Amino acid sequence: ILPQAEAALGFPIEIIGGREEARLIFIGAAKVLPPADHRRLVVDIGGGSTELIIGAGSEALLMESLFMGGINFRQRFFPDGKVDRKRFTAAEMAAAGELEAVVTDYQRCGWQEAVGTSGSAQELAGVLEMNDLNPDGRGGISRQGLARLRQMIIRAGSAEALPLKGLRSERLPILPGAMAIMSAVFSSLEIEHMTYSDGALPLGVLHDLLRRFEHHDTRDATVAQFMRRYQVAEAQVRRVERSAVALLGQLIRLDSPEHESDVHFLRWAVSLHEIGASVAHSSFHKHGAYIVNNADMPGFSKRDQARLAMLVLGHRGRLHKLAAMPAGDPNWRLVFCLRLAALLHRSRDDHSPPELTVRESPVGFQLDVSAAWLDANPMTVAALREESLLWNRIGIEMQTRALPAGTTLR
Repeated sequence: ILPQAEAALGFPIEIIGGREEARLIFIGAAKVLPPADHRRLVVDIGGGSTELIIGAGSEALLMESLFMGGINFRQRFFPDGKVDRKRFTAAEMAAAGELEAVVTDYQRCGWQEAVGTSGSAQELAGVLEMNDLNPDGRGGISRQGLARLRQMIIRAGSAEALPLKGLRSERLPILPGAMAIMSAVFSSLEIEHMTYSDGALPLGVLHDLLRRFEHHDTRDATVAQFMRRYQVAEAQVRRVERSAVALLGQLIRLDSPEHESDVHFLRWAVSLHEIGASVAHSSFHKHGAYIVNNADMPGFSKRDQARLAMLVLGHRGRLHKLAAMPAGDPNWRLVFCLRLAALLHRSRDDHSPPELTVRESPVGFQLDVSAAWLDANPMTVAALREESLLWNRIGIEMQTRALPAGTTLR
């Protein structure tokens, strides 16, 4: 339904992964909470997932997204809205089972303050406070308050029958499922008290976008982290990047806002184009594309990762694997620049590539190189011929012209 939804809104829709959602939730919560140096555990129970994040300041250190939420637990355990001890216990046990795989890591990381965000935490905190269910009249969510509310909803037989202040009718259907999950979170992580913050995903998204405009793009930090993790040869990346960006600069205006995203993606693709070599040198572009497409990459949406993976996959080898990309797609331009730059620097030394000119036409690309340089580099000539054949096989021309001595390249 994504194309129809985008057409209706008039804007692109970005799909993000669970851990990226968790990171953004933490940023949103941190922007609302008072500044603190200690670590916080943020818990966000949504309709279909629950995010758990430990972080300090505005930086998330440990993130997880679990497939359990108020809506899917309602469908699974309370489909008719009825609540009894057996159903509620089953829901708590299921939530505890999901948490079991992450509890040790979270306890090892540690935190000093627990914070709940979004609608479920807001509802629970409000009900506990307004009905004096927390000990000593405290605000937020307490273990004792949850236990009291648990007994009350079991006795009432449904959320709708609860005689309590602060219950919002639109949230009643998902309250039992959200309560069971929160109860399991408190028990599994040994939490006694949790405060509430109204900063969550929407605010986190806004702050992350604002940081991009201020040139503090999380995606740059993610790419740098991946380069370190997969031991990418930084010197080779810089060689290829200089040439690839210079080539792109002959095809578009690099400083144009219209092409800003293309320049970013070309640089990121260059930085990551060899990460697959950490898996195996054979078909390393395929390994690299798989990593980029499937890893948790903070700051990148699923669409971003798919685009980046496509560039990594297409930087070498046959081009038929990209044949589904429409003619005229600007990504072809990026693939061309990345492939040509990688080809020119395949010797992995600091020798400067030749002075050359590239042009784009409706049928493909043209490359003008000095004839003298080509005569002196027969292996590169052979590589360029092979490259032209690969482009021609998918219906895109790539022509290399040898310019005689004295011809000005422009």
